[in-house]
Amino acid sequence: EITHSDWSSDVCSSDLALKRAIQRINRASRERFMEAFTAVNDMFVKVFPRLFRGGEARLELTESDDVLEAGVEIVAQPPGKKLQSVGLLSGGEKALTATALVFSIFLVKPSPFCILDEVDAPLDEANVGRFNDMLREISEISQFIVITHNKNTMTQSDKLYGITMEERGMSKVVSVDLSQRQVQAA
Repeated sequence: EITHSDWSSDVCSSDLALKRAIQRINRASRERFMEAFTAVNDMFVKVFPRLFRGGEARLELTESDDVLEAGVEIVAQPPGKKLQSVGLLSGGEKALTATALVFSIFLVKPSPFCILDEVDAPLDEANVGRFNDMLREISEISQFIVITHNKNTMTQSDKLYGITMEERGMSKVVSVDLSQRQVQAA
């Protein structure tokens, strides 16, 4: 027979165990978050000036008593500009800054593949070149699928896939293996 006091003490010990488990999880989450945040920020500080040919950038946590509730802000200074929030940058600068952050994350914690959709569209020719150089470098550790209309990015690719409509209402997939051009050139 279970009495009210037995049930009450069981509930209290379960609550205490649950609270302790939550505290352990939160402590581990804070530690892992700060380790990842620091590693990505350290890499971002290096990648940003490579893509911009100068300048500086960093990640900052927004004000909060708990890092698990804090936001992350990107502060960037492209060459020749003053330090500012990423929201105040031009479209091309925002795209290149975001790309620097994505590349930084991939360099810290590579993923098997990544899909980039028109990230090079707002970039000028010089920035597209630096984007492609870094993309080629990082593609040694991750596979990238890049959706683009940029001719320079396409020429840097190993394989191209496209859709053509030779006849009205009839789509056709076209593929070109550009990795063979190096073999043929040799």
